[in-house]
Amino acid sequence: MGYLGVAKSLSGRRWVGPSAEVERQAEALRQRGGYAPGLAMVLSRLGVLPDLAETYLNPRLRDLLPDPRSLRDIETAAARFLRAVDRNERIAIFADYDVDGGASAALLIDWLHRMGRQATLYIPDRIDEGYGPNEPAMAELARAHDLIVCVDCGTLSHGPIAAARGADVVVLDHHLGGETLPECVAVVNPNRQDEDGALAHLCAATVVFLMLVEVGRQLRESGRSGPDLMTMLDLVALATVADVAPLKGVNRALVQQGLKIMARRDRPGLVALSDCARLDTAPAAYHLGYVLGPRVNAGGRVGRADLGARLLACRNPHEAQAMAERLEQLNAERREIEGAVRAAALAQAEERGLDAPLVWAAGEGWHPGVVGIVAARLKEMTNRPAIVIGLDGAEGKGSGRSVAGVDLGASIQKLAAEGLLIKGGGHRMAAGLTVARDRMEEAMERLSELLGRQGAGEGGAADLRLDGMLMAGAAQIDLVEALERAGPFGQGAPAPRFAFTDLCIAYAKVVGQGHLKVTADDGTGGRLDAICFGAMDGPMGAAVMNHGGARFHLAGKLDINEWNGRRTVQLCIDDVAKCP
Repeated sequence: MGYLGVAKSLSGRRWVGPSAEVERQAEALRQRGGYAPGLAMVLSRLGVLPDLAETYLNPRLRDLLPDPRSLRDIETAAARFLRAVDRNERIAIFADYDVDGGASAALLIDWLHRMGRQATLYIPDRIDEGYGPNEPAMAELARAHDLIVCVDCGTLSHGPIAAARGADVVVLDHHLGGETLPECVAVVNPNRQDEDGALAHLCAATVVFLMLVEVGRQLRESGRSGPDLMTMLDLVALATVADVAPLKGVNRALVQQGLKIMARRDRPGLVALSDCARLDTAPAAYHLGYVLGPRVNAGGRVGRADLGARLLACRNPHEAQAMAERLEQLNAERREIEGAVRAAALAQAEERGLDAPLVWAAGEGWHPGVVGIVAARLKEMTNRPAIVIGLDGAEGKGSGRSVAGVDLGASIQKLAAEGLLIKGGGHRMAAGLTVARDRMEEAMERLSELLGRQGAGEGGAADLRLDGMLMAGAAQIDLVEALERAGPFGQGAPAPRFAFTDLCIAYAKVVGQGHLKVTADDGTGGRLDAICFGAMDGPMGAAVMNHGGARFHLAGKLDINEWNGRRTVQLCIDDVAKCP
């Protein structure tokens, strides 16, 4: 039986409510802290104890930022980087082609610019070169540079780093390390095998940021000062959310502070990108993951690999505008390509079955730049780790996304060690692989087994998790603002979602491209404005429009709608169920 008796909603989902323990802890938060029921339920679900609630709601970066020297090799890396700056050496930055890589590179470029220095940016082509350093590129960079800094890559690049003869190499990464490290000046990586794992949840941009904190410390020890690093947290926030790092601990504080920096609109690249995306409100974590992130990624997926990083590092508003417009075009192309691959992948996955620990699909000529996004869509739809592979000749290149509590990167790495993959690696939530066509079925079967051992596939694919139920009259601006204090929300900290029960439909109208605008009434004077995006594409729209006096439970996320200077609360509907 589902929550509120909803075993199968209009969209076919089972509703799952808070556990008895979460409800018990929420009651303690209400009694001891005086928190509103909705906020207390969310804090309890996030594991916040009553004594720590105020600290959680008011995180301070100074309290949560780890000492950079808790990471191995970071003092050595910072000293070598600073020496290159002091001696005006030639510096190259080799970065991954995703948002985390681009933001990491932009952090270094921005810092160097403020110190009167420059660097060469190199980002490999996704199709021609693939992920990470390669021997020809590293050898060429080494001939013209004294120091190569690899960001968001390099931990497993033994051969390519060895090829960089004549140059020093520093690696700033977060992908899972192997039994041995490449021979270079330093490998700073919280996911090295000899690290304790306390900072394993950091993205690469945060690792770069921590190295710059250590550089600042070394500058101060010599009586000098460096750039204000706090003004660079917009890049760290963008990378953290876009790379699906869990929003807990220092990550949450970094994103919260970074969003404040971003709202100042000081970085030309992000300003231009926001304007092209018609983002007319203060940025939230959602915008980083679903609006700005995909646009930064578009260059690496279907266009020029370094375009996103160059935009983030750009200081000229006119140049930034031109790059942002180009990325907007590329993102539209990406969506079109993605749509075709997604439809084919979903059909194939459904035919194979969606109940196994792993959902996967492979297709001839599927674009390498969109397989990761399609894997993310499959993961979201099925609540299971997903792999999508594009086949080309005798090989397939794929990308995967995982669910909370299941370490995909470690399983991919084990698969590679067992010889079932040509190569593969990643981190807990995302990974990439190259597999021989004739071993693909065997590899995916083994991967499903490994993921199943971690608990993948135990949750229902169609479960909708709710924080509790609220009366329509509780949907007030002060509640929404209180809930926002518990954010930002994202990976590892899902946004609050509530059920509003036993409502009649007072008003319903189709707006835009198949969206449904609704006003619901609870019969006691409480009214709730709501919108359901894409409702008319599925069964919810027809059922609500033709309600015939029936009563419904509405489930979704509360939001503040601003229109013509007025601020009102609306429910963004995720699901609808008919009352028994």
